[in-house]
Amino acid sequence: DSRVGNLGDQVTISQVGGEGKIEVVTHVPFSGRYLKYLTKKFLKKQQLRDWLRVVSTSQGVYELRFFNVVDDQADEDDE
Repeated sequence: DSRVGNLGDQVTISQVGGEGKIEVVTHVPFSGRYLKYLTKKFLKKQQLRDWLRVVSTSQGVYELRFFNVVDDQADEDDE
């Protein structure tokens, strides 16, 4: 319908199990790159973009993973 935020019946989003997994099923062509873009945009709005990243584990499967944070304080103690 060319309206922002209106997915209609073409796209369904549901939670799978109790592990916090989300499943997106589309009945129209939907680019994985666009899904990744929307996820990053959501994380930025929720101020989580600095802590999480979107990773493609296989074709059509994306996961959110924490960044590997190196403890700089431990490096300074060694000097």
